[in-house]
Amino acid sequence: MQNLQNSQISNQASAQSNESFITPQEYGASLYEYPRGIGCIKCHGAIGEETLLATYTHKGKQKTLLVPRINNLELFNFKTALNQDKGIMPKYNLTDEEIQAIYLYISSKNPTRIK
Repeated sequence: MQNLQNSQISNQASAQSNESFITPQEYGASLYEYPRGIGCIKCHGAIGEETLLATYTHKGKQKTLLVPRINNLELFNFKTALNQDKGIMPKYNLTDEEIQAIYLYISSKNPTRIK
């Protein structure tokens, strides 16, 4: 299912970027690294794996803040997570084209993905 989604997204992104000098994956990479002042890469890391963002003390107990893995999500769940108005993740107001490009890029970084 994910491979079919990636293929469809890649085809859509290719059609949209035919007039461009970068590939859809390169576009996704540039957005992932620096979409709106701070990149996804800052919290989610280079390949979108679960990352320890911070440790802190709350009411005398040590706590950790984990950033979830994102390179294994289905497109629908990826879009939903990006458009939520809760949690600590900033809302970037990305266009559908930008979301699809980032999804195409980051899902390609999943080490267990069937290619």
